[in-house]
Amino acid sequence: MTGTSAGVSVGGKTVDLPTRSGTIGPDVIDIGTLYKNTGTFTYDPGFTSTASCESKITYIDGDEGVLLHRGYPIEQLAEHGDFLEACYLLLYGELPTKTQKDDFDYRVTHHTMVHEQMSRFFTGFRRDAHPMAVMCGCVGALSAFYHDSTDITDPHQRMVASLRMIAKMPTIAAMAYKYHIGQPFVYPKNDLDYASNFLRMCFAVPCEEYVANPVLARAMDRIFILHADHEQNASTSTVRLAGSSGANPFACIAAGIACLWGPAHGGANEAALNMLAEIGSVDRIPEYVARAKDKNDPFRLMGFGHRVYKNYDPRARIMQRTTHEVLNELGIKDDPMLEVAMELERIALTDEYFIEKKLYPNIDFYSGITLKALGFPTTMFTVLFALARTVGWIAQWNEMIEDPEQRIGRPRQLYIGEPKRDYVPVSKR
Repeated sequence: MTGTSAGVSVGGKTVDLPTRSGTIGPDVIDIGTLYKNTGTFTYDPGFTSTASCESKITYIDGDEGVLLHRGYPIEQLAEHGDFLEACYLLLYGELPTKTQKDDFDYRVTHHTMVHEQMSRFFTGFRRDAHPMAVMCGCVGALSAFYHDSTDITDPHQRMVASLRMIAKMPTIAAMAYKYHIGQPFVYPKNDLDYASNFLRMCFAVPCEEYVANPVLARAMDRIFILHADHEQNASTSTVRLAGSSGANPFACIAAGIACLWGPAHGGANEAALNMLAEIGSVDRIPEYVARAKDKNDPFRLMGFGHRVYKNYDPRARIMQRTTHEVLNELGIKDDPMLEVAMELERIALTDEYFIEKKLYPNIDFYSGITLKALGFPTTMFTVLFALARTVGWIAQWNEMIEDPEQRIGRPRQLYIGEPKRDYVPVSKR
């Protein structure tokens, strides 16, 4: 809704720009007419002070450490629900009834198979290809296999595409993992829950039975919930920007996966574990902590602090408990890397420097430790992030498609190159 207005003076001319208020959070100044009335743009690298859309899906208050999905605190969703319930909530706006939940679970579960020709698609990649490179290619290729769900103007086709991607992403991710380690693909089973099915596809082999440990399956499910959506982050904005051109949903999600791959975004948990490996042992921690405190040293501790959260990341609290549940269940006590992680966690929660700078352990720190304990190599961490974030991307994409104010994304720039000049023939240069 529109509230008051803000006056902006440019070159002696003052224009009134309307302000808009959401249900919670700061107001925004609508600058849509600024260029028309003043001939100037705003300059905001990284769009950190710019709202690119209206959204009803996710709200974050970084100062207070709050994360809400459709109004529900992430802590409650992760504690009391499961991932598919969170998916339903993100997609449809409300928690499902028992009947709705059963129907949604059934539809997702019975879409987990991928077209059999896709198994041959994997053989086109080198055996040592990074799983995220494989994911980019395979998800983008889905539009070549499912022509009946690429018409973005058809609500039914959008729904089918949404369910397909939520259902098939674990299968594709598991296939990427199996291909990476040289093991045969394992098909999904319809009598398993989402997380257990995924763990089985990753870790089962044809020569013996595999039963997912319920503690580990619950941890996996909770990781999915905690990563499901995070407002207008880089990959979500990429999905929306790609979708604004009318691109098919599979291409948009592939664009999101490509963006997520970056170490400053989805690759942060992989970077955190690589850092733990670099430190190597507990007795080397003081050296690295001292380097992190040194302003002249480029080294920084990965997995601590967050660009949005200036308080404790609410997801990290849940992930911390989950991490310790997994380590206790597996009886892991003498892993040097995990010993380093636990000591770093203790320092970050007690050292005045970390507390003052609010460099709390974030979700990437804990999820990296947990995924390693579950048996995943670091190259798979971002793949699992992409799997979980798919529903958030799809919910945001659907919301954008249905938004009457939606326009193709076209950021402006501040040009600092050469002014107009005349061409000089090569013989006179």
